[in-house]
Order: sequence, then structure tokens, then C-alpha cells
Amino acid sequence: MGNTTMSLYRNSAWFLKGMTEFTRSAFLSAAKHFVEKDLEVSMAGRVFMITGANSGIGRATAMAIAKRGGTVHMVCRNKDKAEEARADIVKESGNKEIYVHILDLSETRKVWEFAEAFKRKYKALNVLINNAGCIMSERDVNAEGLEKSFASNVMGVYILTRGLIPLLEKSAEPRVITVSSGGMLVQKLRTGNLQTEIGRYDGTMVYAQHKRQQVVMTEQWAKTHSNIHFSVMHPGWVDTPAVANAMPDFHQSMKDSLRTPEQGADTAVWLAISEAAATKPSGSFFQDRRMVSAHLPLAWTHSSQLEQQKFMSVMEDLAKTFQPH
Repeated sequence: MGNTTMSLYRNSAWFLKGMTEFTRSAFLSAAKHFVEKDLEVSMAGRVFMITGANSGIGRATAMAIAKRGGTVHMVCRNKDKAEEARADIVKESGNKEIYVHILDLSETRKVWEFAEAFKRKYKALNVLINNAGCIMSERDVNAEGLEKSFASNVMGVYILTRGLIPLLEKSAEPRVITVSSGGMLVQKLRTGNLQTEIGRYDGTMVYAQHKRQQVVMTEQWAKTHSNIHFSVMHPGWVDTPAVANAMPDFHQSMKDSLRTPEQGADTAVWLAISEAAATKPSGSFFQDRRMVSAHLPLAWTHSSQLEQQKFMSVMEDLAKTFQPH
């Protein structure tokens, strides 16, 4: 099969899968099998960090955890929106242990500085939820010369997670959850052209590649840090400001089938707080509280162990160049 035929197959197979599994009605039918008591737990004394916590899935996740008594560190780019979201969460949950940190994950050096400062200031972090993400309509670079969406979706997640691993390892029952996207199912891992300098810049496909890279990072970290439970999840197709802005046509045509932010956040919350989630193998990919394959059938998106390790060492070398001394 030629490349075009294959990518067409991948995209139509993906869309069919999406229509049956990623919509609001798919969530409602999956939810019939959820174990309600999985989420009937107190998180008092446990500390959570959520990136992009001021809107959409991140905010719904923060709210669910706050209502169960968890301490929440909201990492957000926009101070006003973050403070407003924090006030709403405190008011609705009655939980005052909600803290705002202002950080733009696309500012690579600042992510290092933030992780280092957080480790110095706080003595525990039980759960890190990498939720923030961005889709760019055109190619742009940050101060360090990295393509902005790569800086935010991949390098930011890599540095923040890597930087906080020592603190997570010192904390009880640590977990790391990354919010990926079903879009990654149409992408095979790339270890070159990470900055999309070559070829046409298609923001949604670049984003999908980043989401594949997050799956690979999760699988690799699970191998090297066996005392932390790593997972990555697909929220389904969710009605969030980010989706409306980045994919207006998709949003417009699908809006009646899109999930609410709460439905999109459900599996992230389940992975973050339930005992059941911790019994699943670390490094797995989840959708609607179930472990699922990170590849479509026949879709040739598998990459070798060698390619995955190469990707991780490229990330490590690149990350180190921005590390403050």
C-alpha cells in the first residue's frame, strides 16, 4: 500500500472508530460499566499538579479532585483566567488547598526553573497530570528556537515530568497521567524533523504526532521508573475552547456529538485517584477507564524499541541544553 492509501485508510479507520468510541453517546454507553465506588474516595493529604487547569478537561479534573479533598496545584499560562478558575473551584468544592502557578509550558527554560523551584518549596507531589496542550495554525518558534507546539506539548511535558520525578519518587503511591488524543492513532513516531522545519506545516497533524510522542514517553518512563505508575489517556472528542479554536469546522459539524469537559476528564480523574487504576500495568493507554491499544489494526504505526530509545535520547540531549546551572 502506498503512503497516501495507507494514510487514507488510517484516517477513515480512525474516523469510524471515533464515531463509535469517541463521542458523547459512546461515553454514556461505556459509563454503564463504570464502577461508581472507584471514585468515592477521599484525597485528603494527597497532592496533585495539573497543567492547563483553568479550562476544559484540566479544569474539570481539578474540580473533581478538589471536591474529594485533594491539594491541587494549578499550572496555568494566564493569570487572570487561572485566578478566576481557582475562585470557582474553591467556592464549589469548599476546598481552599488550591494553588495557582503561572507558567507557559512553551517557554522551555522557564519549565526547568519551575520544576526546580517546586521541588525546593514543596515536600510532596503524589500525582502529576500533564494536560496542557496547544495546536498552532502556523509554525512559530519560542525564544529558545524550538517550534512552539513541540515546546509546549512534548518538551514541556518531558522537562516537567523528568524534573518532578525525584519529588514523585519520594511521595506515597506516585502517579503520572498524560492527556493525549485519539489523533495520535494516525501517527507513527518520528525521531527526526521534530521541529517540523521540513515539509508543509499542518497544525493538527503536528499535534497528533506530539500526542504519539507523549504515548512513547509514557511507555519509556514506565520502564525506567518502576516505582511510579504512568498512564496516558484519550479523553474522546470533547467540547472545549481549545477544540473550538483550533478545529472550528470539526467543532461545528460535530458539536452535538462532543463530550462535556467532565466526560472528557472522567478517565484522567479515574487514573489519578482510583485504586483500580493503580492495579493496571504502568505505561498503558486508556480510553473510558479501559486499557486499549495505542495503535489501530493494520495501521503500521508501531515503532521499534530502538527508535523509541533514540527518541528519548534526542529529547534528553535537547532538554539538557536548556537546563539552568
